[in-house]
Amino acid sequence: MKSFEYDLVIVGAGSGGYAAARTARDLGASVALVDRGPLGGLCILRGCMPSKALIASSDAIAGARSAGALGIRIDGTIAADMPFIAERKRRLIAEFAEYRIDGINTFPTYMGSARFLSDGELQVGDDTVLRAPKFVIATGSITSSPAIPGLAEAGYLDTDAVLELEAVPQSVVVLGGGYTACELGQFLARMGATTTMVIRSGHLLTEQDDDIGDALTRYYREDGIEVVAHASFEGVELRDGKKVVHVRVGDTSREIVADEIFNALGRVPNVAGLDLEMAGVAFDARKGIGVDLTLRTSNPRIFAVGDVTGDYPLVHVAIYQGEIAARNAVVDGSEAADYRVFPAHTIFSDPQIAVVGRSEKQLQRDGVAYCVGRYDFADHGKAMCLNTTHGFVKMMADRKTGEILGASIIGPQASELIHEVIVAMHYRGTVDEFMRIPHLHPTLAEIWTYPAETCAAACGKKTAEDQMIEVATSGAHH
Repeated sequence: MKSFEYDLVIVGAGSGGYAAARTARDLGASVALVDRGPLGGLCILRGCMPSKALIASSDAIAGARSAGALGIRIDGTIAADMPFIAERKRRLIAEFAEYRIDGINTFPTYMGSARFLSDGELQVGDDTVLRAPKFVIATGSITSSPAIPGLAEAGYLDTDAVLELEAVPQSVVVLGGGYTACELGQFLARMGATTTMVIRSGHLLTEQDDDIGDALTRYYREDGIEVVAHASFEGVELRDGKKVVHVRVGDTSREIVADEIFNALGRVPNVAGLDLEMAGVAFDARKGIGVDLTLRTSNPRIFAVGDVTGDYPLVHVAIYQGEIAARNAVVDGSEAADYRVFPAHTIFSDPQIAVVGRSEKQLQRDGVAYCVGRYDFADHGKAMCLNTTHGFVKMMADRKTGEILGASIIGPQASELIHEVIVAMHYRGTVDEFMRIPHLHPTLAEIWTYPAETCAAACGKKTAEDQMIEVATSGAHH
């Protein structure tokens, strides 16, 4: 066995691990990276970047098909050149990966499967042992296979396979209604596949507020995507060269026949083979590695960041966590992650969805007194001019102080429009302060001033419930 020693060893060279490595090195630590390959990370190779490259094409074809509403005539067939789209995606990803690999290669990098021998020793491959007083685990996540009878035998596409398609199937059944299902399911539909989405809940994106999920479900159905809600999976079979998905909706059994199945029922933390028990790190095979706010695991010498923790499967959160974990590991610090604004995120459906802070569901669950304002794009002048009137924005604020607690948007350019609310929340802005920020006219961004105005008018005022509480409290004192 070859043996090497470092101040910090990071297992996983994706976005979270790479951020941790750079931060630790800037603090003067000797750092090594470990990865089983290929280098580049999930975001670049099989996640954010390839999916957005593909979605750009499906958005363009949708725009061409709707151009008549703006007086633009396009004669002839509007068709997708899937081989060209796939090659463009590969070229972009190769460029992104090359840039990231150049950065990774500035560190000692050990390729191979890793497993802990103790909380201070990590074996890589068959012949290398790395020793360090601190470790960061950033091994990400992997696609999960649901226990649906016959699914494995019939075969299916997972997210990785959809991103590598050279041709789109004529018909597809999408299992699931999360963000990956919504993004790539709509991509397949717009590329020409007859698409059916099967979901257990009543609407897509169950983790979002009901008004967001209900709206997207309605828009997808209007776009020609069938959404089968309140469904339970009974099994899958092959029949006459087709794949048949058996579902139950209420008391009714139904068969959905398609050329292909897209399994988009999620991912699980990648902890297999790490032998975390040897390092004294507590974990759950499905929920991931538990960490505290300093990103320490049950063993304070070992940190975990990103998807492997199972908390916030978002690249920008992984980077944020990686930087905090590295600082705490190198200086033995106690810096805590602040998720007040996180997990701000966006879903690249059409219309796009973006959120920041707490949702109405979370505020109601936590018993927070809040006020809410909402405004529809259908009533917004710039959106009407652009013919992008699907969706709405809403903002939630503390009922007493007016501090912005969260915001959601479903509509055009949501991924860009959410940022001014992120900035306002970062500085603990109130709706009154937000109202004093100049907004250019006519812009999509000025739509935020309307829900802010609604909240500003409501926040700080005593409700009938507040007055009743005050009377009851006063009576108790007497």
